[in-house]
Amino acid sequence: MTDWITRNGGHRHDSRVEFNTPEQAQHAFDTTVITPLVQFGVLDVIGSDAERFLQGQTSTQLSLINGHFAGLTCFCSVKGRVIANAQLLRVEENHYRLLLDQSAVGPLAAHLKKFIPFYKAELTSRDDVAIIGIMGKEAHAIAEVQLDVSTPTVWHQSGDSQRQLLAHPGPCPRLVVCVPTDNADALWQTLITQTSPVNSNIWTLHDIQAGLAWLSNEQSDTYLPQMINWEALGGISFRKGCYTGQEVVARAHFRGQVKKRLMRGQLDCQTLPALGSLITDEAGKRLGDVISAEYDAYQKVEVLAVVTQRDPEPERYIDGHKLQRLNLPYSIERVDPEQLAEDS
Repeated sequence: MTDWITRNGGHRHDSRVEFNTPEQAQHAFDTTVITPLVQFGVLDVIGSDAERFLQGQTSTQLSLINGHFAGLTCFCSVKGRVIANAQLLRVEENHYRLLLDQSAVGPLAAHLKKFIPFYKAELTSRDDVAIIGIMGKEAHAIAEVQLDVSTPTVWHQSGDSQRQLLAHPGPCPRLVVCVPTDNADALWQTLITQTSPVNSNIWTLHDIQAGLAWLSNEQSDTYLPQMINWEALGGISFRKGCYTGQEVVARAHFRGQVKKRLMRGQLDCQTLPALGSLITDEAGKRLGDVISAEYDAYQKVEVLAVVTQRDPEPERYIDGHKLQRLNLPYSIERVDPEQLAEDS
């Protein structure tokens, strides 16, 4: 249900939206911009047993998800591989919402349906929820005035059952608004008075620069959570009880068995590599795979990739083009979601 995007000048192409605004990547730093986040989908878990059900399936401690803290989480196979990763928030009592890559919504719902019959809870894919991103130096001020809500800190939420406002990390302030699609036109018209529209891939670029990988369905059941730096982003609770895959995830952490890690890099060419493109050394030996790639403000290609860790670090290539490592904006150290929630 994206007719509201077309009515407001956007052109939908699968999981992307495009506008005719010039110099879009630079706009996000110089001004404040908005974009429909069609790359994300929504899966709701509703019912009196919703918390208990999710507690046994996800890497988050559900008691932390209280309507204020809205942390990262992931769902794993019994082998500890990530089936899908998401942001988890509480809409209201007995109503939880997952924000994740849109291609992963259906497969994750199918996976969870194997377990949910034992609980008083239901899974609902929400095609009737619009997701809009606001980014730039005035994002918080605009949101507070135009949405009449206080702006949250990163990985927290504000709002109510009809409108949720979330804060994401990045090179500039970023906010996510979730509203019913029936209200999306009015919200867009309100926001556009003080912002410029940009393509949805600008948000993806900022995810890359934030070192934040959202796995698509094609990447499902491939990586341990630590391979996408999920414990460094507060996406794994090592204090909670059992959940599917927990034993493998914990063993990898406490025994230091993670041999692949997410890295950020820049490619010395102007062609975007396809997701899943191989990363090799000089001899052509496989070192990893591309998770995400986008053009930056200078039309250079920035990449997130999961790569094998080696010391000394080898030269890395994608389709013969050298991949230069760029710094991540965080340390590869465990961050407990319990501490993130407490700090708020």
